Amino acid sequence: MRDIQASEAKTHLPQILDAVERGETVRITRHGRPIARIVPEDDRRQDEIDQAIETIRSLRRHTGRITLEELRALRHEGRKY
Repeated sequence: MRDIQASEAKTHLPQILDAVERGETVRITRHGRPIARIVPEDDRRQDEIDQAIETIRSLRRHTGRITLEELRALRHEGRKY
């Protein structure tokens, strides 16, 4: 959760709404005291989660299972040690 002063929230409302739309919660403060909270809409967020889960399940049906060694290799691919 990110805290933003009320004056900054007034100036940057479109950017704040974009962040909330991406799932972030923003708390508005005045003189260091919390006065409001902007949170993502529950229904929209749940729809995105359900869609992501279905996409993952669909990919698993098409690609099959992956071994632990394959998973580790993918995780380390492109890393600089």
